[in-house]
Amino acid sequence: MALSTSEKDFKTRIEDSMNDTFMRKAVAKSQDDQWVKRETSRKELGNWEEWREVGEQIRQHTLTHLDYYLEQFAENVTKKGGKVFFARTEKEATDYVEAVVRAKQAKKIVKSKSMVTTEIDLDQVLLGIDGVSVMETDLAEFILQMDDWDEPSHIVFPDIHKNREQIREVFAEKLNYTGDNEPKHMARFARQVLREFFLEADIGITGCNFAVANSGMVNLVTNEGNADLCESIPDTQIVLMGMERIVPTMADAEVMDNLLSRSAVGQSLTSYITFSGPKLSEEADGPEDFHVVILDNARSNALGTEFQSVLQCIRCGSCLNVCPVYRAIGGHGYGSIYPGPIGAVLSPVLGGYEQFGELPYASSLCGACTETCPVKIPLHELLIAHRRVMTDELKMKHGFENTQMKVIAKATASPFLFKQAMTFGHAGVSMLGLHHDAKIDNMYQFGGFVSGGFGLIKGWTQVRDLPRPPKPKDNFRNWYKNRAKKGESNE
Repeated sequence: MALSTSEKDFKTRIEDSMNDTFMRKAVAKSQDDQWVKRETSRKELGNWEEWREVGEQIRQHTLTHLDYYLEQFAENVTKKGGKVFFARTEKEATDYVEAVVRAKQAKKIVKSKSMVTTEIDLDQVLLGIDGVSVMETDLAEFILQMDDWDEPSHIVFPDIHKNREQIREVFAEKLNYTGDNEPKHMARFARQVLREFFLEADIGITGCNFAVANSGMVNLVTNEGNADLCESIPDTQIVLMGMERIVPTMADAEVMDNLLSRSAVGQSLTSYITFSGPKLSEEADGPEDFHVVILDNARSNALGTEFQSVLQCIRCGSCLNVCPVYRAIGGHGYGSIYPGPIGAVLSPVLGGYEQFGELPYASSLCGACTETCPVKIPLHELLIAHRRVMTDELKMKHGFENTQMKVIAKATASPFLFKQAMTFGHAGVSMLGLHHDAKIDNMYQFGGFVSGGFGLIKGWTQVRDLPRPPKPKDNFRNWYKNRAKKGESNE
């Protein structure tokens, strides 16, 4: 599975990300800007919490009856002359697309932005066919392609980790660009390159924001209109969609489009919202040959489980834009094409715990992701559920870390041991090393902050201020006992 974006281990990825000063500043600025845009657009819509309730209901209803709506959608596409293929694995999906490309003897393929095609590494499969060239037409994806297929770092803003000068250098090296690093000048240049490719393309490949079951239409939401050209100019269109990306009716799609556009980029409506399908006899534009590939690729692992609600996701990226961990490490730190809170929940479902078991721990569990999610996925609760499964059911936590947790559990469950810890804690932590400067003003001072330690303690003290425990006479229990003796406990 092409979910993984790096062969480095988790700690190495984190260190690399923490040392990328530009990326961290860019992510912070984007999060701050998106907060204002997102909250403003949601307020303008009005009754935002009611919209969220409706969105959650639509997604939950659809997932509960997923087999019915997928069959209805497939039947309606077929009635209009299109073809539908259900792919259980990524190989089945890529094999089908490759077969269509070979049958059409296609040479040039244009693609719009699609997380599913990235998930199955479709670009590289197509480039492995002799004589075939592929062009990503979303501007950000185009930039990543020109930079030797650099990995995306955000669901909506995949090139957020690059600055304008880096982009100018890529264009100069790969496309002989001679202009400056003004975004509008570089965008105009990219548009000229892409337009020539559009006009010569044999096949257009798109993703799918929502598939409308009762009409067989495919709903695309874009900021640049490139997807419209991908589906209207070439004679053949191939749509790839995760099997969960379906809604019952056009009215449901309208609700989801409103939730998506405001949560993804903070706009009332994104620039282009399109509903497409096979070209009809009375239409001038559109594909003569229309294919839809519906991908499972381990999504069914979540159905009927406590993780089913992760399939409600509409890929807006809103959870990334509020996450303090994503703000610190960016997208590449996660090592998955699905970064941030949604990636930390979804990646283990799709790729397994052996590959992505660290991600559920890459969270402060602050709950901001759950609070902002437009379809009310309980993301922080699902992160806890992953941790429980790995620890209690699969027994994946072992060795010294597991021993430490068992010792802590016994100590905190025993009144005698807990009292002993409170009695000797102040003196005992001095052996771990102390420092006196706190990272946060006004923290309680009981003689410094722990700066050393081992195991779990070291993991905490490396990045946080761990206050030294108070002396026994100053701890809460003794304070409360003395207060009670004076008759002040109920005041």
